[in-house]
Amino acid sequence: MADRTVAVLAGGLSHERDVSLRSGRRLSAALRGQGLTVEEWDTDAGLLDRLRDHRPDAAVVALHGGEGENGSVQTVLEMLRVPYVGTSSQGCRRAWDKPTAKALISEADFNTPDWVVLPHSTFRELGAQAVLNAMVERLGIPMILKPDQGGSALGTQVVRDATELPAAMVGCFAYGDTVLAERFVEGVEVAVTVIEGADGPQALPAVEIVPESGVYDYTARYTAGLTDFFAPARVSDDSAKAVAELAIAAHRVLGLRDISRTDAVIAADGTIQFLEVNPSPGLTETSTVPMAVEASGTSLGAVFAELVSRAITRAS
Repeated sequence: MADRTVAVLAGGLSHERDVSLRSGRRLSAALRGQGLTVEEWDTDAGLLDRLRDHRPDAAVVALHGGEGENGSVQTVLEMLRVPYVGTSSQGCRRAWDKPTAKALISEADFNTPDWVVLPHSTFRELGAQAVLNAMVERLGIPMILKPDQGGSALGTQVVRDATELPAAMVGCFAYGDTVLAERFVEGVEVAVTVIEGADGPQALPAVEIVPESGVYDYTARYTAGLTDFFAPARVSDDSAKAVAELAIAAHRVLGLRDISRTDAVIAADGTIQFLEVNPSPGLTETSTVPMAVEASGTSLGAVFAELVSRAITRAS
């Protein structure tokens, strides 16, 4: 592997650019520690020329949001036949759209909180207050609002009083034209990383997430000290097994590849509720994937070096 050149694709122009650059730097350092030659490439207008003129042996997509998770960059890599670590363009599209992912998981007989999806136009055409009232009748309070697409919890808000709902909707619409409103489930929030190996997808130890504010939003995710993490999660053996099964099922049902991270809540009654899945999870200092990798007894560099090797073999 020492003579392999790997291009780590990070940055881009999404709201999550800074997070992606942090993930890219950490991943690049980890891969260099495995003896690989690593180049860090921003995903700008020069990317296609770089891929053609300095073709790497493999690429690793460390992009978050936008083109990195909706399948666009993956499509470009597929067109140019560049081997890459991560989910195919089709799988990314399924996971990127949160309502689609929730529907597929529900159809596979797993629990996910009740939800509705509404575009901004519905509020204009039918009257905002009437639609908001119907949302409260359907989902109750508290509820959580999320852009239907996107990551890093940007635009995500928990509404604990119906009077807060109009302002929360405005804040959510700042990140997209369609909102996913979901019944908020109190419980233990966990993130479960799935890594594919020779024996198929395997779940790493779940990471328990305890944000100081009670909501695991963008600030809580990426500001050191605002969230406590426990790896492995402080849950029963039965719950640990159940969330692992859910994460592997989500990986398979959505057609993901190499690596994914499933977010879930263990409700007070022990029910496991699927929240969402990320095909290009963060790798920053406060991200849960590196914590799960460490808890499993290996290293980020070793995991991704193996995934690079699998990607090259897959394309040969």
